[in-house]
Amino acid sequence: MTIIDGKKIRDRILAQIKKDIISLSFQPIFCDVLVGKNPSSVQYVQMKAETAKSVGIKFIHANFPSSITTNNLIKEIKVLNNTKNMCGIIVQLPLPENIDRRKILNSIDPKLDVDCLGAVASDKFYSGSTAVEFPTALACMTLLNSLNINLQGKKIVVIGRGELVGKPVASLLVSRGFYPDIVGSATVNKEKIIKQADVIISGMGRGKYITGDMVKKGVVLIDAGTSESEGGIIGDADLDSVANVASFVSPVPGGVGPVTVAMLLKNVLTVAQSLAKIRDDFIK
Repeated sequence: MTIIDGKKIRDRILAQIKKDIISLSFQPIFCDVLVGKNPSSVQYVQMKAETAKSVGIKFIHANFPSSITTNNLIKEIKVLNNTKNMCGIIVQLPLPENIDRRKILNSIDPKLDVDCLGAVASDKFYSGSTAVEFPTALACMTLLNSLNINLQGKKIVVIGRGELVGKPVASLLVSRGFYPDIVGSATVNKEKIIKQADVIISGMGRGKYITGDMVKKGVVLIDAGTSESEGGIIGDADLDSVANVASFVSPVPGGVGPVTVAMLLKNVLTVAQSLAKIRDDFIK
């Protein structure tokens, strides 16, 4: 079994992003909206801040107390929408229960919605009319592409139907001419479908669900699932169990996660390049 090193792939992507940022006529700004003080969320936001700064993107910390109302948070996001050189806004999830998640995500200017979680940005993604795509889904595809495997004729299975992984990954695969089997909790004969897969992309969030006896010899496992355990974050695949069966596995942590952050910042760059073009065309 070969472990797919997401950190190395991330570093290559970030190096190119840094070069492209330098070529811009302005410094793009990226903002992560954090509500409350959930330790995991705070740590994740800080990591994104440091990564953004490392490639030359200015990062804005927009931190609000968990007591803030939905309407007041929307007002704050509208201010961020109108910030000069803003090229990406995301909201750190999960939000406190008193906040209307859908209203908040939809309040982000669709042009700045680099997570694609607002209704407009999401619809554009699924209609194929945007250059900004779901970061985690892009990360899964990037890891898969890094293996230089000919996928023609391969049986591809996507486990999970979630909005962050399963659904957008399936859409990206279809847009590339592949037609994966989608496995959800209610899928009939799901064990048989999984056993036949040459490639599995999993985002179900069930720790160590996928074991060696469930998959065929030589399977490629892209693990985008995350679950908390006493020892930290674990993925959907039991690495020890699949070690002698799978040909390639992306670990959790260290696989899809690092590349997701890189793809998020690549989306910020895409917005910045679009803004730069508009400004150049205006000057002309």
